[in-house]
Amino acid sequence: MAEASGDQLANLHLDEVTGEKVSKSELKKRQKQRTLEEKKKEKAAAAPSKPKPEKTASAEEEESQLTPNQYFEIRSGKIQKLRQSKAPNPYPHKFNVTTDLRDFLPRYESLKTGEHLKDVEIRVGGRIYTKRAAGTKLVFYDIRAEGVKIQVMCQAQEATGDVPFEEQHEHLRRGDIIGIVGYPGRTAPRNRTDGELSIFAREIILLTPCLHQIPSEHYGFKDQEQRYRQRYLDLIMNDNSRNVFLTRSKMITYIRRYFDERDFVEVETPMMNAIAGGATAKPFVTHHNDLDMNLFMRVAPELYLKMLIVGGLERVYELGRLFRNEGIDLTHNPEFTTCEFYMAYADVYDIMDITEDLVSGLVKHVTGSYQTTFHTQTGEEYQVNWEKPWKRIDMMGALEKACGEKFPPGEELHTTETNEFLKRILKKMNVDCTPPQTNARMLDKLVGEFIEETCVNPTFITGHPQMMSPLAKYHRDRPGLCERFEAFVCKKEIVNAYTELNDPFDQRLRFEEQARQKDQGDDEAQMIDENFCTSLEYGLPPTGGWGMGIDRLVMFLTDNYSIKEVLTFPFMKEEQNSGKDKKTAAEVVGIKPEVEEGIRESSSDASRSLLINHELYSAQVEHVRRP
Repeated sequence: MAEASGDQLANLHLDEVTGEKVSKSELKKRQKQRTLEEKKKEKAAAAPSKPKPEKTASAEEEESQLTPNQYFEIRSGKIQKLRQSKAPNPYPHKFNVTTDLRDFLPRYESLKTGEHLKDVEIRVGGRIYTKRAAGTKLVFYDIRAEGVKIQVMCQAQEATGDVPFEEQHEHLRRGDIIGIVGYPGRTAPRNRTDGELSIFAREIILLTPCLHQIPSEHYGFKDQEQRYRQRYLDLIMNDNSRNVFLTRSKMITYIRRYFDERDFVEVETPMMNAIAGGATAKPFVTHHNDLDMNLFMRVAPELYLKMLIVGGLERVYELGRLFRNEGIDLTHNPEFTTCEFYMAYADVYDIMDITEDLVSGLVKHVTGSYQTTFHTQTGEEYQVNWEKPWKRIDMMGALEKACGEKFPPGEELHTTETNEFLKRILKKMNVDCTPPQTNARMLDKLVGEFIEETCVNPTFITGHPQMMSPLAKYHRDRPGLCERFEAFVCKKEIVNAYTELNDPFDQRLRFEEQARQKDQGDDEAQMIDENFCTSLEYGLPPTGGWGMGIDRLVMFLTDNYSIKEVLTFPFMKEEQNSGKDKKTAAEVVGIKPEVEEGIRESSSDASRSLLINHELYSAQVEHVRRP
């Protein structure tokens, strides 16, 4: 046995690569295999290297590199093709929505990870904010509707309907409005334990395409001026803006309900008037062509509302727009919204109580508290307590304290001597008042400097001079003053109210004083309204009247220091060269306007027709003007 083992070892050969002892045939086999591998390596090294396959960018990724104009033109062209092919129709007439997303979240929040309710059909509409694809068979969308965001998960194996899965999604982009048919469920991600409540889509339908690139959610839409000019895009991108207008709506609804529950009648009065009365303000002027007369956009509805009280509607209110041709700043817009009410058999003290009750209740209803915070443009923070009762300040007493001098008695505040006194006080206190320096304007300037600046919490300023209040009734105890108050919050006026002047003799004298101030150059002084004076001669019962600025109150309750933030479409200066170089979607794709019946195609014929129509119109106007 030992000899046999020795013979076997003698027949083994050393494999120098591995160091093993192997048989001659095994060694040859290994050497041959190594030779083949070496030749393969040499061949591979000599062959040109193959480029690595690059990852193909998605259409959305490629489009993200385009300029806004390029995107708009390309997108408009693609949608035009869909308009022609109707495959699919990019502007369908109807999509039946059965689920409100505001109800969807609380109703299905209890679903567990991986749980699906396939028997429950969900049909919602919404706008796409993000689109994410994982291959060609899985697409995610984040959509928003009614201020709610929800994820939509689309899987090829779940797709139904006449349109294949890929074709349902290839045309969809951020900003598009889509209809989703699916069921509720919660995802089951591999990398975390909690899934996201989602709609698992069976069908996605394009309802309205967005032709423009919308801003990314990362950078948002922050440009202040463009937000005001393109409020629709601001609302699409910024929930804060949406919430401001929802709050505004709640406030107006509350105010209406407050007055309706107290037997007030909501009325509407004219927007255009032959006389700009009811407030001390500069009006806008418009022209009525048929009557060839100038009219004034209303600066206040006050005179009409009081005439309704004369007529027997003893509690009236109006919510509406006013127009004043004055400066534009952080708290003033040429057109703005107010609420005015008039209540027979009430006086200024009743109106104070109503004001405290209405406004404090409104704040509590809208914000859930009587405490609010307001930030000014300069960064000051005001903590405001709206709870009643409110502080009350006597105007003349506060001015005497601030200026350190005794003011003339109330019955002398309208005199020339008082005018000289007020000019001296302005100089002493280093307060500037632009011309015309009427007694009323100078007093108002002093009040603004030394009283309004102290009013952070709601405060009533009372005891106004009669010559500052041509429609207010004289004070029953203090000659020369009237029964009026202004309510200020955060140093700004929100309410103006008084016991109404119902004496036709006194009212005539007040209007004549206003006319005298207008002759002195005060464009804001009121004109004499003869019809209103006549109505007082029929008898206006003792009445309390009140007006509140809605926009300013919304500013305080939504913490916005600019009035433009609380107006859906604030007045803006015209943009330079706006729209001159921009093409519409129809122009981009070459759509020409269709010829309407009765309009000549020839430009010369059209010009001739316009000339004939103009001559006929001019002749009609001349005929109307002839006595």
